[in-house]
Amino acid sequence: MIRQEEVYRIGVIGKAHGVKGEVVMYFDDDVFDRVDADYLVLDVDGILVPFYIEEYRFRSDTTILLKLDGVDSQQQARELTGCEVYFPHILSDHDNADGMPTWASLVGYSIVDTATKAVVGRVASIDTTTPNTLFCLDTGALIPAASELVAAIDSEARQISMALPQGLLSLYNEGR
Repeated sequence: MIRQEEVYRIGVIGKAHGVKGEVVMYFDDDVFDRVDADYLVLDVDGILVPFYIEEYRFRSDTTILLKLDGVDSQQQARELTGCEVYFPHILSDHDNADGMPTWASLVGYSIVDTATKAVVGRVASIDTTTPNTLFCLDTGALIPAASELVAAIDSEARQISMALPQGLLSLYNEGR
């Protein structure tokens, strides 16, 4: 059985495309530019299910037309609409050229404050829509994902040690 910590989210299945089982996949991680994947994992009704890739082709910078093995009709493709798409969590395969993990691969990591050694939350998502990228924690807090704040990333422990500015978390707590 595939566990959530063994994969990281790269996108979502959109609508069916054509009548032979192709689907439109919207992606927010450029893993297809860096790694050849044999399979993807889809969240089908809360169960992580692997699907081998028959073929794919880029439609745009954020869209792929995808044909999955065993999905051979428009009806089967429609049943996958809205499914979250995950990539196997193999660190060496989803590092950037500089050796750092991609933003999407950090979802699920714990943030640890280097000053207090306390876990301040788990990364629920990454917000790259603002000029400053933010870690959106499961607690609701937003932490700047600035490289100067990141002390270390431990991929085995799935932990990011950060030198958080004094008072940052109290600002968030006061606003609640």
